[in-house]
Amino acid sequence: MRLGKLHLHWCQHCHLPVLEDGRCGICDSQTEEVRMTPPGDVRPAFAHDLDSLRKLVDRQFGPGTGDALIPQGEVALLNKIPALDRMDELILDGEVVGTLRYDIGKGFVFLARTTAAKRIQDKLSKGFVTADREAIEFLLKGLNLMAPGVSKAHPDVRAGDEVVVVDPSGRAVCTGTARMNADQMNERQKGMAVKCRWYAEPGSAPRPLPARSLDDVIRANERVLKRRVEEAVTFIRRTVEKNHLPAMVSFSGGKDSLATLLLTLDAGLRLPVFFIDTGLEFPETEEHVRTIAEKHGLQLIVEQAPEGAFYGNLDYFGPPGRDFRWCCKTNKLGPTVRAIMKHYPKGVLSFIGQRRYESEQRSEKPRVWKNPWTPGQIGASPIQDWTALHVWLYIFSKGEEYNPWYDRGLDRIGCYLCPASDLAELEVVESGFPGYARWRDELQRYEKEGGLPQAWSRYALWRWRRLPDSIRKELEGLGVSVTDLRPRSADKSEGKSIRLKMQEGFSPCIMGFSVEGAFSRGLDLERVAEVLNQLGEVEFDREEGWCLALNVRIFAEGALVAKGKDQAQIEESIEKVRRAVVKAEECVGCGVCIARCDEGALTLEQGRLRVSKERCTHCGRCIEPCPALSFGDSAFEM
Repeated sequence: MRLGKLHLHWCQHCHLPVLEDGRCGICDSQTEEVRMTPPGDVRPAFAHDLDSLRKLVDRQFGPGTGDALIPQGEVALLNKIPALDRMDELILDGEVVGTLRYDIGKGFVFLARTTAAKRIQDKLSKGFVTADREAIEFLLKGLNLMAPGVSKAHPDVRAGDEVVVVDPSGRAVCTGTARMNADQMNERQKGMAVKCRWYAEPGSAPRPLPARSLDDVIRANERVLKRRVEEAVTFIRRTVEKNHLPAMVSFSGGKDSLATLLLTLDAGLRLPVFFIDTGLEFPETEEHVRTIAEKHGLQLIVEQAPEGAFYGNLDYFGPPGRDFRWCCKTNKLGPTVRAIMKHYPKGVLSFIGQRRYESEQRSEKPRVWKNPWTPGQIGASPIQDWTALHVWLYIFSKGEEYNPWYDRGLDRIGCYLCPASDLAELEVVESGFPGYARWRDELQRYEKEGGLPQAWSRYALWRWRRLPDSIRKELEGLGVSVTDLRPRSADKSEGKSIRLKMQEGFSPCIMGFSVEGAFSRGLDLERVAEVLNQLGEVEFDREEGWCLALNVRIFAEGALVAKGKDQAQIEESIEKVRRAVVKAEECVGCGVCIARCDEGALTLEQGRLRVSKERCTHCGRCIEPCPALSFGDSAFEM
């Protein structure tokens, strides 16, 4: 999917990547566009990436093949592409030479194209199939290798392996996936031996390229970087002039927010650095944020999520998912709103490291926007149209320190248990961050108590409320039975979250119609009555134990009676009251709604929402957005 223009070119004279320009910044030669899979958010391969890649290639094709594929000193780029889990194209000398893919249940595998195969053919000692000379002609026409055309297969080859098909002289002809085990191929019976994908005329291995340094890459892109920085600096200055608000930089500790901070410095501004400590950050991220602020002498504003904001709400909401990301509201959004109210009560202009190449959602956002969840904040992104390689070359050109987790295999930095992470990324985190053990224990407890299959935690299926069909089919292909991923505690009779069950049908009454129902547990009527003020006038009888709003009467034990002249109006009123009860009973203390009240009628006491009847004007602006309604409300049914 194209989220923006593909910017990557290559200078074949200097053997260096060049962004955007048709000419190399060093030799002024014409550059060639690199053909790759969109969105094309290319990044440098770090030392950890290269080391892991070489070891993987050695395991698949034999010792020495990793170094033959990526010699020391060669510039290597990675292009993250859409997949079931993690998948990156490896770009060497201006060409995609193969793909690094993470297979669920198996781990990483390298899918070599013929360019990669030729690089490693002289070192091949496993993972290859030799074709008969007579079969080469048919392979070069784009056909698959059939078993009768196999001369011999390395004995370790198994069906499903990625293999290189070579001619009798050991020169690569094609690459693909083995469809048989080696012993079956060597029998030369009927059937397809290798499903071939990439083909090339046999030839000698290419000569090693001259070593290139990071400084060489920066020099080749000097014009591009200068142009990009000048445009971003102009944007920053104009945005500040246009919006008469105090400004700051939202700094998450990742590369994009770091580049944004450095650009504001280039613009001659010394803005406060705004960091939200979600309580789920890497220690290295927290240290990096402090180090950068101190290095540049900038004010650091830190707002922390309340203690227990995540683990304290886990039993109520359950594990977060890609389609159920409640943690962003309780641990990030709530603290953000509180910090803005505290430090910028009249509003703030926030420079944010948002880029269109990160996701389809972000590609559709404007460069300057208002966030409905954070009233008073105007967001602006100086790097909206930058790729990851733009960002990294800019940071490298500054000689700036960056988050050390990029050197450990992560390409994005966030909360250590973010449900948006790939399974491959979670494995990196689990192996390198001791704090992940607590999350693993919580998942296994939830799995056990909910009667969920072990595959739920093993394959991080908690990352979805509704498992995608593609993931389900992948697991079924591995023999994993995923029949029901709903925990037993989600059943309405056993659930901890409050529910409302209404009787079917309406009954005639003096007002027209009436209907009865009951919540699944008793209510804190005083708290409920306060929140109901958001809807209108409320009657509250503490002694008799009921409150009334919108002609809907609620009793302390949870019973509900609604009356009115119109059935549709009654249903609408019940829904409004029900949602107010959710807010009252399931408030997580994030404080998002408080920022939306201009009358000062909302406060938090002991982590719970309180509404002043004297100040509330029943405008309804504070009702949503609310994490309890956006996420916890999924457990309700009418």
